[in-house]
Amino acid sequence: MKKAINLLIVLFISLLISCGDKDAKKKDGFSYGKKPTTETKTSTQTETILPSESIDLTNKGIGPITSLELPAEIDKEMVAHGKEIYAKLCTACHRPDRKFIGPAQNGIMTRRTPEWVMNMILNPEEMIQKDPLAKALLIEFNSAPMANQNLSQEDARAVLEYFRTLK
Repeated sequence: MKKAINLLIVLFISLLISCGDKDAKKKDGFSYGKKPTTETKTSTQTETILPSESIDLTNKGIGPITSLELPAEIDKEMVAHGKEIYAKLCTACHRPDRKFIGPAQNGIMTRRTPEWVMNMILNPEEMIQKDPLAKALLIEFNSAPMANQNLSQEDARAVLEYFRTLK
């Protein structure tokens, strides 16, 4: 009988302890014994500009084109020829208005020099190996290198003229 009374007392005390102030538990929350800090971490996020969106009008690239003067007026015949070449050889990886496997060409002439664009079309292997911007683009586009389409300088110039019409 004495054991039963002792057992009832232990159960009653356990019940009282477990039914304590529930509001205090909700306010405090669960803790591993760490005290909350009043410090607030501030992070300075720098806005990263992707290589495909960066502007570099000084880099002429690496390849056969070292200087290129563009006339003020766009040659419509050359644009038509360049658009045809682009549709046939480039649309597997590029879209003029959005990123695809490769970068979009809209506004490319406001971000790159004509020489750089021509050298990238004519000499993509060496550009990817030696040109810092081409290397960065390769990384941005999941290491998908630009294929050399073996265009002549005249055909590459026609594609460049087509790019001049993409705004």
